[in-house]
Amino acid sequence: MIKLRRFSTFGLAAALAISGTVATALAQARSPSSAASAFEERFSRAWPNTDFSSVEIPASEILSGGPPRDGIPSIDTPQFVRLKNGKPSEWASRLRDKEPVISIEISGDARAYPLRILMWHEIVNDEVGVMPIAVTYCPLCNASIVFDRRMRGQVLDFGTTGLLRHSDLVMYDRQTESWWQQFTGSAFAGTLQGHKLKMVPSRLESFAAFRQRHPSGLVLVPEDPNSRQYGVNPYGGYDSAAAPGFLTGEVNTYPLAAMDRVVVFELDGAPAGVALDYLRSVKRVAVNDVVLEWEPGQASALDTRNIADGKDVGNVVVQKRVRNAKVDIPHQVTFAFAYRSFFPAGAIIGLQFNHGAE
Repeated sequence: MIKLRRFSTFGLAAALAISGTVATALAQARSPSSAASAFEERFSRAWPNTDFSSVEIPASEILSGGPPRDGIPSIDTPQFVRLKNGKPSEWASRLRDKEPVISIEISGDARAYPLRILMWHEIVNDEVGVMPIAVTYCPLCNASIVFDRRMRGQVLDFGTTGLLRHSDLVMYDRQTESWWQQFTGSAFAGTLQGHKLKMVPSRLESFAAFRQRHPSGLVLVPEDPNSRQYGVNPYGGYDSAAAPGFLTGEVNTYPLAAMDRVVVFELDGAPAGVALDYLRSVKRVAVNDVVLEWEPGQASALDTRNIADGKDVGNVVVQKRVRNAKVDIPHQVTFAFAYRSFFPAGAIIGLQFNHGAE
């Protein structure tokens, strides 16, 4: 259960308010040996190859999401169909215009990964434009992030641990069995503890938007279309829930609701966010050299049972001015509770936006 605490002031003072969860984590971080001992006790039997000797977060923050390790199977040999003049064929023709896809383009190689597939697999290990990447999606946080899989001279393959921290997917790499936080890309347990994956620019956009931008792009299709209920949202009504599950402690998101969406990106080396309702109201926000734009046309994957029928949350583009051009930068459109769980002091532009106002 999430508890939202109200603060009478906004700005830096409110942003720096430390929740009970964060205070616990900081206290635990001062005693890494006790944290490591707790991890060893809880997880070493199921994870004998993971080095828990140096862990700086409390084991109490790790919760089981239900499925065991790889119970939500990653896609390791992805299959695609190519658009022809923007038109899909075969299985991809089932996708409707407003359906959300994670899209990426590297060296002219453009690919779309439909959330109706990622909902059931959460990780795709792929190679795009000669770059090995991991396309990841955590439904509970609505966090869609693409990572470069190269680390310390080797290419990592990622799978799901079946565990959650702050309601977010905990990944592991099969080479060292280190544990990685999907939301931040940082390893918090294992031999790679302390290392961070590089995020790769991507978009969460409608299938129609992808087809318009990349009329000959590739579209991920399932190996066995009948193995999952592709197109069905198993988290029906999650968008309108009062709060998410799988959380410990308190998270302050006021005046935003826990499930309000926030566009998260990096600004001058620090995490920053823009309230999606605010961006939708003004259509365009410029912060220093970063420009965020919103337009309608994308269905939420976490609203109705059928993903294609979800409410319109719109398409967001986040770009940075580089000389006379604008280039995409890594970002995600996540929930306020997730952003505040990992970045309690992170700024939110439009924080004063009156949630729920007509």
